[in-house]
Amino acid sequence: GILSLLEALVMAKHAPKAHKTVYLLRATALVELLGFQLRLLLEQKLANETTTHQLQAKLLEIGRMCGGWLKSIS
Repeated sequence: GILSLLEALVMAKHAPKAHKTVYLLRATALVELLGFQLRLLLEQKLANETTTHQLQAKLLEIGRMCGGWLKSIS
């Protein structure tokens, strides 16, 4: 999931302006999916709670940055 998110962000960086929106929307969806997966890990107690919360905070920041980037090109 994280590699797919990174791929979408790199593609958005290098895409022509007309195509950036598609990649950023994909990245935003991937951020949301990764958030669900992290919550599932927490609920199932399959990962360290502290580490998972740190990852969720970083993921939230990535989502905000994607949203800002999307607004700037719209």
